[in-house]
Amino acid sequence: MKKICVITGGGSGMGLATARLMGKDHYIIICGRSVKKLENAVRELQEEGIEAEAFPCDVSDHISVERLADYAKGKGNVAAVVHAAGMSPHMGNAEQIMEVNALGTIHVNNAFYRVMEEGSCMIDVSSMSAYLTPKLIMPKSLYKYSVSDPELFMKKIMKRVGLFPKKVRAGVSYGISKHFVIWFAKQDAARFGEKGVRIISVSPGNFETPMGELEKEEADAYTKYCAIKRFGHVDEIAGLFAYCAGPGAGYLTGIDILCDGGLVASGINPLKKQR
Repeated sequence: MKKICVITGGGSGMGLATARLMGKDHYIIICGRSVKKLENAVRELQEEGIEAEAFPCDVSDHISVERLADYAKGKGNVAAVVHAAGMSPHMGNAEQIMEVNALGTIHVNNAFYRVMEEGSCMIDVSSMSAYLTPKLIMPKSLYKYSVSDPELFMKKIMKRVGLFPKKVRAGVSYGISKHFVIWFAKQDAARFGEKGVRIISVSPGNFETPMGELEKEEADAYTKYCAIKRFGHVDEIAGLFAYCAGPGAGYLTGIDILCDGGLVASGINPLKKQR
């Protein structure tokens, strides 16, 4: 049977770079809301000799994600899932961000839990924003509702986000959603482990991606605080994803890996004005 690697948000940036690496020994399925937007990426991969195809999927819709999981299973052994689809504060409003980043992660984990087999690995992509957003903002006590009632979870989380001034809600929603991704992946380790499946989250810092380009002006202000004073290259994060998904990391699960060039380690406080 073919080893299948599913990559949400695989049409560009770190998702596409990961497809190139994983495609050396996996059949690649890249996903997005519109197959047309993914066609160029599939063409590039196929020109490099990689077996790949696109599949339409809106991660905020659980039925869409379940169709993706069932389709992938029909293709072979789902050996790896890299859930890289996400929305930044520059791409939507607070509710849209939470639906894609938090609810989308719930849907992806639940759908692929059904079809993944022993030895496979799920990677949920978070963000260093989960570490930089002040902890007092994080409504961690509400996260538990995501396990039993995702709809109730969304209502409670958005009610909390609604307490903040409208102009900062998108940013607050993003920080909370990415903090939640880390929490959700960790709490899912035991469930996935019962099937012999590993699950981790990875929190990238500033990388040279289309999404990163939207935030480049703001992100540049923090580069000088990094131990490695530049944006990350997509091949660097793709290499991390590929290693974590492979057999060499066979005892790695239930943990978040921060890959941010040392920015969080600097102790930077985003609430203070930077010079």
